[in-house]
Amino acid sequence: MSELEAYRAKARTFLESMAAKYGRDARTGNTVEQDLALGREYMAAKYDAGFGGINWPVEMGGQGLTHLHKITFDAEEMQYGMPVQFFGISLGMPVPIVMHYCEDKAWVKERVVKALRGEEIWCQLFSEPSGGSDLAALRTRVEPDGNGWKMNGQKIWTSWAQYCDYGVIVTRSDPNVEKHKGLTYFWIDMKAKGVDVRPIKLAGGDSHVNEVFFDDVRVEDSQRLGAVGGGFGVALHTLMIERYIATDSGGFGPHLDEFVKLAKSADLNGKPAIEDGRIRSAIARNHAMRAGLDSITRRAFAMMMAGMQPGPEGSLQKLVAVRSRQKLSELAMDMRGAESLAFDEHAFVKTDWGTSWLNAPTGRIAGGSDEVLLNTIAEKILGLPQDYRPDKGVPFNAIPA
Repeated sequence: MSELEAYRAKARTFLESMAAKYGRDARTGNTVEQDLALGREYMAAKYDAGFGGINWPVEMGGQGLTHLHKITFDAEEMQYGMPVQFFGISLGMPVPIVMHYCEDKAWVKERVVKALRGEEIWCQLFSEPSGGSDLAALRTRVEPDGNGWKMNGQKIWTSWAQYCDYGVIVTRSDPNVEKHKGLTYFWIDMKAKGVDVRPIKLAGGDSHVNEVFFDDVRVEDSQRLGAVGGGFGVALHTLMIERYIATDSGGFGPHLDEFVKLAKSADLNGKPAIEDGRIRSAIARNHAMRAGLDSITRRAFAMMMAGMQPGPEGSLQKLVAVRSRQKLSELAMDMRGAESLAFDEHAFVKTDWGTSWLNAPTGRIAGGSDEVLLNTIAEKILGLPQDYRPDKGVPFNAIPA
C-alpha cells in the first residue's frame, strides 16, 4: 500500500468514528447555531487527531505534509458532510495570507492553531456596493491617525462575518494616485468598536453573507499586511488562492455520480432517462470537463509544492465549474418534473439538485463574477489585448463616481 493510500485509510477510519455525531445525517434539521457548535467540536477533534493544517508548516501549528495529503483527506471528508462550511474561507484565504505577510510569527501561530481548532474564524472583506466586480474601485478608506489608522466605509457579501473574530480587508489609503496604487491591506478585529455586521437573507433562505460597516474603526499599523500602497498586490495573492480553494470541479454542487443515479431512476418517454442520448451526452461532457479541471488543480498544487505561485488558470476552474453545475442542476430538475419544485430549506447543496440550482448564481458571483473571470482568461491565459480603460493613469479621486 502506498503512503497516500495508507493515509487515506487512516483518514477514513477517523471520519467514520466522527460521522455518527457530526456527519450530514446526524445534523439534519439543526439550526445554524447548532451546526456551528458541532463544527467547532469537530474541528478541535480533527486537529487533535492530526488532520488540522495538513499541509501547513509544523512550526506554525500544521502537520508539515504535502498538498496531496490534504487533497486526499478533503476528498474523504467531503463524503461525510461534516460541519466545516463555517471554516472554509477562514482557513482557505485569510489565515494563509496572514501567515505569509504578518511579521509577528508568535501571534500568527496562536491565531493559526485557534483557527484550525475552530475556536476563531476569519472572514475576507473585499466586495463593496459601489465597486461591482472591480476590486480596485473600492471606497472604504483609511486615514493616518497617530501611529495607526482610522477606517470608514462599507463591505458587502462577506461570508460568515456574523460569527467571525478577525478579518482581512483591503482599503483606500491614497485617493490621489491611480486606483490600483492607492490601496493598503490590513487584518482587523471584527469585535472592534465601530464594526457593525448585518446579515443578508439570500434566495435560498439562509443568511451566511453580510454587509459590514466601519465607523471610525481604529487600526494599528502593526495590523498592516504588506506595504502602504501595496494592497492590490496582496489582494491578488489572496484571489489566486481563492480561485482554487473556492470551488471544486463540480462547482460545489452534487457529484456526477448523483446525476447518474437520478438518470437511472427517472422516467423519460417511458424508459429510464439514462437510455436517452441527450442525457448520456450531458454525462459524458461533464465527466470530461471535470477531469480537465481536476488536472488543472493538480498542476496548481504541484506548483505550490515546488514553491511557485499558481497561475491565472484558477479563473478557468472557477468559471467553468460553477456554470456547469448550474446547467446540470437544471437538467436534473427537468428530469424530476414537478417533484423538483418541492423545496427543503435544510437540504444539502451537494445532494439536492433544487438547492444546488437555486444557490448556483451566488457561486457565479462569489470569488469573482463570470465577466471578471472571462477578462482574466482572455488577457492572462490567451494573451488578448487588455480592455480599453478610460481610468488608466487617472487619480482615483478624479474618476467620476
